[in-house]
Amino acid sequence: MPPQTPSEAPVPRHIAIIMDGNGRWAQERGLPRIEGHKRGAVTVRDITTACRERGVKYLTLFSFSTENWSRPADEVEGLMDLLRSYLRDELPTLLKNGVRLASIGDVGRLPLLVRTGLEAVKAATASATGMQLTLALSYGGRDEIVQAAQKLARDVKGGRVDVDGIDQAAFASRLQTAGMPDPDLVIRTSGEMRISNFLLWQVAYAELFFADVAWPDFTRERLDEAIAAFHQRQRRFGKTGAQLSEKT
Repeated sequence: MPPQTPSEAPVPRHIAIIMDGNGRWAQERGLPRIEGHKRGAVTVRDITTACRERGVKYLTLFSFSTENWSRPADEVEGLMDLLRSYLRDELPTLLKNGVRLASIGDVGRLPLLVRTGLEAVKAATASATGMQLTLALSYGGRDEIVQAAQKLARDVKGGRVDVDGIDQAAFASRLQTAGMPDPDLVIRTSGEMRISNFLLWQVAYAELFFADVAWPDFTRERLDEAIAAFHQRQRRFGKTGAQLSEKT
């Protein structure tokens, strides 16, 4: 069976992106860090649309981590203002492209105006079926795992779950991503090679792609490069290459 060309090969069903390098991009140009985040918001729009056009069904963006709260107060305030503006301005584009907005993370920590805007956009796009865009906001992978363990513990204590009945599926159903497929491809920009507490359970078998450009410079061409690299990987999930060849 001949290999598929990039245009024939299926795109990853779920792409997750660690959008890194906004602040450094701005500093290298003598600009305030917030200007890098503003430019990064433009990239979010373009890459979200590009993923939708390429047939990706789930796109998850690491937008603000639990650790980001420790950044300087003026930068955090600027990021929250930028998020509020994004939610207000992007609704028409999301609706046009059939994109449903979702979120994971401790959104209760977000400012009220941001939470209100987030819930409004989620409600307005709830029936969209083209692609799901999930924003990870005030999110930490370890926190998510702890919370899932707490949910299971409460269910065991309440007699709803037997200890011996706890398996990977039961645990995954308590995660904030329950109902979503695990990421097939994780992209991180800016040349850093870390997961940084992002979807720790879910990326166990994801393919990783590290781009050497900051997020504001991540283009559709770079996205296609990452997808092309994904097509070159053999996803064995613990099996041998020979076993997979036998199936084809």
